[in-house]
Amino acid sequence: MSDAKDVMRVAGMILLGIFVVAVGIPLVMAAAGFTLGVVGFLFGVAVAVIKVAVVLAIGYLILTGVRAMLR
Repeated sequence: MSDAKDVMRVAGMILLGIFVVAVGIPLVMAAAGFTLGVVGFLFGVAVAVIKVAVVLAIGYLILTGVRAMLR
């Protein structure tokens, strides 16, 4: 009887492991994909803001240079 309990315990652990692999790993990968997507989006927004800032800075420098030349 003791051997049967041990076999059932091992079988239960194996089934639990299969369940964790089948359900847990896709959930973790989906969460990681979502996180990476958010980080990528924030990185893209940061790059866009930097590009706008550079364009505004160049425009300001050109305007200031033209104003200085007209004086």
